[in-house]
Amino acid sequence: MLAAAVAASFTPSVQAADAVARDAGQIKNVVLVHGAFADGSGWRPVYNDLTARGYRVSIVQNPLTSLADDVRATQRVLDRQDGPAILVGHSWGGTVITQAGVHDNVAGLVYVSALAPDAGETTAKQYEGFAPTPEFVIETASDGFGIISPARFKAGFAHDTTDADAAFLRDSQVPINMSAFGTTVTQAAWRTKPSWAVIATEDKAFDQAMLIHMAERIHARITKVPASHAVFMTQPKVVADTIDQAAREAIRSTK
Repeated sequence: MLAAAVAASFTPSVQAADAVARDAGQIKNVVLVHGAFADGSGWRPVYNDLTARGYRVSIVQNPLTSLADDVRATQRVLDRQDGPAILVGHSWGGTVITQAGVHDNVAGLVYVSALAPDAGETTAKQYEGFAPTPEFVIETASDGFGIISPARFKAGFAHDTTDADAAFLRDSQVPINMSAFGTTVTQAAWRTKPSWAVIATEDKAFDQAMLIHMAERIHARITKVPASHAVFMTQPKVVADTIDQAAREAIRSTK
């Protein structure tokens, strides 16, 4: 009986140790960065999936006023992480995580139909040599801020969403300072951090060849899925699965 009592008294500690062992090398923090013309609310389906899996998820709200401002917004969230994190960017958010991802708390990068410039390059340069995207129409105001044409929004951004979801995205657009696309990236985190990429094969914002070129150049593990540019809303499980894979493999990849 004494032996049983002693064993029982150690059970919680043993269970805790086992849990720590199981979680060793498993990253639990995820930071999501939205792209241009959107805000962080579009990540809700991915957020729900990841938090259900036990991840601690933070969502950056980019001001979209400049690359520097968006990078600072991302760094502020990264500063609050209690350990290594997977940094995820959609579209323009890919440029942001490329610059911000050199932060010490970033263990891996996930590009979701996202831009991936190198140091010394601009976002605009990524389009050079690739086919135009006539369905993705940007309207720029006299102050230099742009939005996607409301009349073309669903076709260009979210053709596989419901009319109601497309209308919400259209009507909640956040204008971006178009000069941000001409800002030179000074650091490329993907050169030192492992990367993953989700490519939406029905994306009308980018030429497919451009997305594949960028993902292959950064040596990303690539997942393709039939989806629009709004892949973060229409294929959240695929996006969450890729983030989960990154969280399980990132520390191992950097050793």
